[in-house]
This record gives sequence, structure tokens and C-alpha cells, in this order.
Amino acid sequence: MHIEEKLMRSEDGNRTYRIRIARPTQPPPPSGYPVLYVLDANAVFGTAAEAVNVQGRRADKTGVVPSLVVGIGYPSEEPFPPDRHYDFTLDSDPAVLPSHPRGEQWPPQGGARQFLSFLERCLKPEIARSYAVDASRQTLFGHSLGGLFTLYALFASPGAFRTYIAGSPSIHWNKSSIFAEEAAFASRGEADDELRLLIAVGSLEENHKSRMVDHARELSERLTALKRPGLRVEYRSFEDDNHVSLLPGLISRAIRFAAG
Repeated sequence: MHIEEKLMRSEDGNRTYRIRIARPTQPPPPSGYPVLYVLDANAVFGTAAEAVNVQGRRADKTGVVPSLVVGIGYPSEEPFPPDRHYDFTLDSDPAVLPSHPRGEQWPPQGGARQFLSFLERCLKPEIARSYAVDASRQTLFGHSLGGLFTLYALFASPGAFRTYIAGSPSIHWNKSSIFAEEAAFASRGEADDELRLLIAVGSLEENHKSRMVDHARELSERLTALKRPGLRVEYRSFEDDNHVSLLPGLISRAIRFAAG
């Protein structure tokens, strides 16, 4: 695979993103490469790119075809830079946020709408201009707060991607304000051509005070109960994995789920 990198600015010019692209050595099929967009690329881009590269070598065995992996990160050496808080959250009341584990104030919140607009209006068109891509096979992957944002993207703009992967989503954030977005999504009730959602957690997250596992399972049950035409929902618990250790297994499952 070939790795390329560029910096991109947000629409208002106030934020900078480090974009990394893993391009297969194989030529694109006539329909173009499927694309996996990965949030928190500082932490997980390498794992995702290698998983797609290795499994894509034997599509006949794995079901995974050669695909572009586009990592959205930040110009920082930190695996989880504080800027992610702004991009992955809706407006939040500091008074209801959980205590910071280091006793600090949380970074600024509330930029999810602008970040989704950046993905749809800036990043995706740039990738489509630069590479032969299959517009009908686009996947968004997010974990933790990134998983929360992935759910927001699904609820707010379901047609932006075909497949959504929400790993250990922080549904509890800001008193579970994401439920309002879910309710609006459910009330619209329109059929989808094909829409796929994988919600995953680690079994060791079961007793966390955030109710990480319960929230994820209950959300998957509610969305399944909608029986919305075109919407496929899968819930998966990774045995003996915690909030972070589930990532390699989840990435492997995610790329196969997106390929199905």
C-alpha cells in the first residue's frame, strides 16, 4: 500500500486536520475503491490500514476488497489530542459532564455539526477528486467520543455514508443528549437504499458508571425495532476486552462488516 498525507483546514479556517490516506497497490475496480474513513487517526490509522491491506490481498477468502483508508487526525503526536472533543460532540453543558480523570477542565465542546459539514463538503469531495472511489461504498469508523459522533452522523445525515461503525460510543455524554438526535431520526421514518450500523463494546465495560454496554445494547435494540426498510443493525460484544483493547478486533470486524 502507499501512504500519503496532507493537511486540510476546516471550512471556517480555524482548525487543521492531518489527513492520511492508505492507497492499495492494486488498481481500482471499475466502480472505484470502497473508502473507510477513520476518526482518531492519530491512534488507529496504522492498525486500520494494515488490516485492510492484509485482508484485501485475498478478497476471495476474506470478502474484503482493496480499499482506500482515510484517516482524520490532528497535527499532534498525541494518540487522542484534545481537539477531538470539540469535533465529536454537540453543544454540552459543563455542569453535567463527567469528572475529568485528571481533575482538569474538559476541552471545548460542541463542534460536531461543523465537523460533519467538513467531512461532507470538504474531505469527501477532495478524496473523490484525487482517487477513483465508489460513492456507494463509504464507511465511517469512530470509537468512544468518535463512536458518539458516528451515531450523530448517522442520525443527522444518514446518506453521507453507507456503513457506520460505532465502537464503545460515549452515549452517556452530556446526559445522553444524542437521544434527541436518535428520536428525530426515528420520527422521519423514511426508507434507506441500504444503511448499515455496527455498534460494538468490550465485555469488560459492563460495570462502568457510564452504562457503556447497556446504552449500546439498548440503542441497537431500539433501532432494530424500528424495522426501517434498508437499515441493518448489528450489536457485538468483544469478550474479555476493555474500552481500548477491543480496537484491533473491532477494526477487523468493521472492515468485514462494511464489505458484506
